[in-house]
Amino acid sequence: MSTKLILASSSPYRKALLGRLHLDFDCYSPDIDETRLDNEAASDYVRRLAEQKALALGDRFTDAVIIGSDQCALLDDRILGKPGNYENALKQLKAAQGKTIVFHTGVCVLHAAKGFKQVDDIIYSVEFRHLSDQQLSHYLQVEQPYQCAGSIQSEGYGACLFSKMYGDDPTALVGLPLIRLIAMLESAGIAIV
Repeated sequence: MSTKLILASSSPYRKALLGRLHLDFDCYSPDIDETRLDNEAASDYVRRLAEQKALALGDRFTDAVIIGSDQCALLDDRILGKPGNYENALKQLKAAQGKTIVFHTGVCVLHAAKGFKQVDDIIYSVEFRHLSDQQLSHYLQVEQPYQCAGSIQSEGYGACLFSKMYGDDPTALVGLPLIRLIAMLESAGIAIV
């Protein structure tokens, strides 16, 4: 009997990314407090949330392998959250013009029954182009990235925002670092190929 795989997320982006691996999995939304702790570093923040998301489902699915993930975007050492609406998104994008945003994507793989847990932070950066308000507005109308960290939805039209992208795993930018996740899943006993 194969081990059940659970994605502890309600994110359609993470679900689509995990789907690329052609594994059978279920998604459940973890109910955790995502408030950042005082003076918590970005890496610590996303690692803690990824772990808490996995642990939130660990009691319910003790014999499953559970994946938790969370992401934040840093601009000038300030965390950019999900904008929620057009006005906030436009402010975030205007502030990013000509600058580099560093994305921290935490990922946790948990198999409680076997006492297995790995947690990591994968970093990916983007350099922003200088764009007019009209160009930024068009991007926001096309992508509507109001639930995306830093107002960035890179997998489609959002690529027009950048002059350069760099890091070890481009899927980390979307919200689930598949390269690192594959190694973690294999360590947990989930065969990928």
